[in-house]
Amino acid sequence: MYAIVEIAGQQFKVAKDQKVFVHRLVEKEGSKVSFDKVLLLDDGKVTIGAPVIKNAVITAKVLSHLKGDKVIVFKKKRRKGYQKKNGHRQYLSEIQIENISTKAPAKKAAAKTEEAKTESKPVAKKETAEKKAAPKKATSATKKAAPKKAEPKATAKKPAAKKAAVKKESPKK
Repeated sequence: MYAIVEIAGQQFKVAKDQKVFVHRLVEKEGSKVSFDKVLLLDDGKVTIGAPVIKNAVITAKVLSHLKGDKVIVFKKKRRKGYQKKNGHRQYLSEIQIENISTKAPAKKAAAKTEEAKTESKPVAKKETAEKKAAPKKATSATKKAAPKKAEPKATAKKPAAKKAAVKKESPKK
């Protein structure tokens, strides 16, 4: 069983009891974290999220916080005397995947949310109808009160002056 999960902006392929180095997490060492942005899940059959799989959760334990290997950044412009050498070490967290699970939502909770959705829809339609009617009245009143502005007259363009081309003759040898 494996899953593809998004952790700290990166995607990782993880399996149970696997250790992964990810960008530094805020949680303390020894604490448990859960990730719900599961993009793909393979537990005998492959499930692909659109964009994520609902009710899929990956739990992990933070083992340690550390720094990655040093990366040398060297910039140079040849023949200009310009050289810059910098080093960088990324802050990382080592986590161990403890569980990959999918939770089925309770039927009663799903039924309650459906009822709430159906009740709220007609109310929203009435409010939008009232909002649409109000601007129509305001626009008709503003049209009557506002005086008409005179349109600016179009100015005629003058033809551009033509420049005489001067040719220089080269002396013949």
